[in-house]
Amino acid sequence: MIEPRTPALPGMMRALVQRSLHGPGDMVLTDIPRPDPGPNEYLIRVGAAGLNFADVSQTRGTYGGGPRPPYVAGFEVVGEVIDVGSRIADPFPIGSHIIGNGRRAFAEYSAVPAAGFVAVPDGWSDAESLGMILNWATALAALRTVGEVRAGETVLIHAAAGGVGQAAVRLARHYGARVIAAAAQAKHDVLSALGADEVIDARHPELARSILDRTGRVDLVLESVGKDTLGASMAVAKPFSGRVVIFGSSSGPGSVSTADLIFEHHAQLRSLHIGALAAAHPAGYDALIAELSALIERGVYPPGRPQMHSLGDGPAVLERLEAGVTTGKHGLDPRL
Repeated sequence: MIEPRTPALPGMMRALVQRSLHGPGDMVLTDIPRPDPGPNEYLIRVGAAGLNFADVSQTRGTYGGGPRPPYVAGFEVVGEVIDVGSRIADPFPIGSHIIGNGRRAFAEYSAVPAAGFVAVPDGWSDAESLGMILNWATALAALRTVGEVRAGETVLIHAAAGGVGQAAVRLARHYGARVIAAAAQAKHDVLSALGADEVIDARHPELARSILDRTGRVDLVLESVGKDTLGASMAVAKPFSGRVVIFGSSSGPGSVSTADLIFEHHAQLRSLHIGALAAAHPAGYDALIAELSALIERGVYPPGRPQMHSLGDGPAVLERLEAGVTTGKHGLDPRL
């Protein structure tokens, strides 16, 4: 077992601090004071932190309500509870390992809000749990809670080789859908191995025509790319019954006018943010996590196999994620 690295000075810890809104290249590894938990927070010793496009968006200032620099970066975190806030009802015991979407995840320690955090599945390591709340829960919510997928329907998944995309491919297949996966050609073999029925070149110059020629119109689109794909998503969705679930904009904001919706595209636009779902509809979020836990018990959702990196490598990996050259899940281990 890797022992936690001792901070340089008592009460200090290593963390990745974002210094500007000019991208992940301005993220630096430095020593800062170790936090104390607030009354509704846990203090956890970070075992693994997930790298996601939301982290890139924050470094560019394009994430809605995101922090202003300087700030400790990182959304997705899993680790060991070492202190408990005074107002948490029925808290996880000291020594429990929990996962959720917090803040200041790219550090040796993190004070995280109690709401939305769940226990790491029995027998899973911290690294194997990465993706449970952000990637798999988002994919499940996009397909089921918001997208209302049904067996026999056709689902188009953009950015299908990423963390959410790969989870969505597996889940859509499990629920009986026909899966059309869009990704760069270099990633097609990964998606075929996951069971996608059709794999589409995401960079085709006439993306909508390519999809229609190969698959016809689709019932549900999982849209996380934005500017580069939103028009195609609307064009290939079935009129009136087709749903387009928007939960990201990795290529920049997309736009659809009211005239587009009235006279040209008649698909249903739906939106998703997993953190907002947890905050605004806790009963629905709890049901989502219960369904996810059942999928774990049945082996539909196996332990993850993320590519792990040291904290110091975080900025470079985020730059590769922004460039669209990563595949699958990546994470940071503060002990490396």
